[in-house]
Amino acid sequence: MTDLRAADVLAKRLFDAGCRWAFGMPGGEVLTLVDALEKAGITFVLAKHENAAGFMAEGTYHRTGAPGILVATVGPGALNGINSVENARQDRVPLIVLTGAVDADLAQTYTHQVLDQPQVFRPITKATFTLTAGAAHVIADKAVTIATEGQPGPVHIDIPISVADAPASGTGVLRAPVVPVAPVSAEARAALARSKRPLIVVGVDAVHQGAQSAVLHAAETLQAPVITTYKAKGIIPESHPLALGGAGLSPVADKTLMPLIAQADVILAIGYDPIEMRTGWQSPWDPAYQTVIDITAAPNHHYMHQATFNVIGDCAASVQALLPDAPLAQTWPGGEPASARAMLRETFARREDWGPDAVISICREALPADTLATADSGAHRILLSQMWQCEFPRALTQSSGLCTMGVAVPLAMGQSVVEPDRCVVSFSGDAGFLMVAGELATAAERGLKTIFVVFVDASLALIELKQRQRQMANTGVDFGHVDFAAVARGFGGAGHRVTNETELREALQAAQTADTFTVIAAEIERKAYDGRF
Repeated sequence: MTDLRAADVLAKRLFDAGCRWAFGMPGGEVLTLVDALEKAGITFVLAKHENAAGFMAEGTYHRTGAPGILVATVGPGALNGINSVENARQDRVPLIVLTGAVDADLAQTYTHQVLDQPQVFRPITKATFTLTAGAAHVIADKAVTIATEGQPGPVHIDIPISVADAPASGTGVLRAPVVPVAPVSAEARAALARSKRPLIVVGVDAVHQGAQSAVLHAAETLQAPVITTYKAKGIIPESHPLALGGAGLSPVADKTLMPLIAQADVILAIGYDPIEMRTGWQSPWDPAYQTVIDITAAPNHHYMHQATFNVIGDCAASVQALLPDAPLAQTWPGGEPASARAMLRETFARREDWGPDAVISICREALPADTLATADSGAHRILLSQMWQCEFPRALTQSSGLCTMGVAVPLAMGQSVVEPDRCVVSFSGDAGFLMVAGELATAAERGLKTIFVVFVDASLALIELKQRQRQMANTGVDFGHVDFAAVARGFGGAGHRVTNETELREALQAAQTADTFTVIAAEIERKAYDGRF
């Protein structure tokens, strides 16, 4: 039997980890790698830019739980993906970044496109490796386990041309999965049992660890209201009476939530990662007079907040060990959580016949309950994250650690690749959409039926709002009007320009039965976001 190439060993380990798709743009340096991925059962998807390819790879992770795979050729290809890699680090996404590399011996006398790629990726990944034929098994296993353990993140593997083709000579010892279970303080457990005003804050670690059942059980046992970060939206159904929705970027929402947090006597933070939060969430509670139990996948080195008890381990197991034997009775006797929930619903209810809030509300009503949504960075994301009700985890995905633009379209496409028959909708501002418009060609080539909603106001709305708040002149935030419906048709999709509710509902109905992707350009007034979040 022919020996496996080092590239084959790597590809097989990724397949065994559940990976079924890889995204990128090939060059001569990665042809063996692409061949190996395909032979292992991992489909290579040609994107139009490596940055978008990284976000498509992330989209597959949100649906499969397996690491995403970004493939980039040497030099400019590798560097094109930097944004998506740093996004994966800050947004806790397991992403395997595979880059082609010039052979080490040749690099001593050859300079074209030669740079120290591991040094470039080292600060923005959990680890970086250079593949060798003798240790390909071990390097592949290390990459998968490091990417997925603790707080997930990206891992980079540089693959020299000759190494990819070389016979793999090693076997390696593959590591068994590790599930950390931290000891739970009896004092912390007692504090929860006697709590009169318990409150739960949940973050992305709990989502990654699949702790939704444990979170719901904790909320109902303690009769505690649940605040989530944007990435943890839906970890308990947001229709649940204890759900207070997502938080982190809206000062308007904080006016309701912060007083409630201040009244809590015990705060249970489950997988809460403050990398998603704005400055208003620095030290949101005071362990000097509140009991704070912080369950995380990694030690607190951020100092955004402090806690009375720090538990580093599996969220679900730790919560289960902390809960009292019997449900608590008569917590929050003043009914403050219910009042806060009602206030938030009123604050972010649809106000206008037409505007960004109307677009969001109509889309939520018109699309199926199990729709997957993605959001780009910008003013629309903050409003959408408050208004879009999620009934299950990962129903709404976005970049909320790095908060980079241009993510919604490729994130949605990656999810459509995994679940082609499911309704997937992305929400973008017009500026963010323009950054990745070329990927509509990829959507057409893959036969995706993704719906792309674009808020069209020909302005960087959030930055323009901040500019006005600081009484600065309007500079560098406005741009020309684009016919996005025509752009969609030019790439082979369906395009609709909508200016009212009737047109939007008709476009959404048509999009759900279309045999191609659809772009819906929702024309809204400038300054339409004023006072909304």
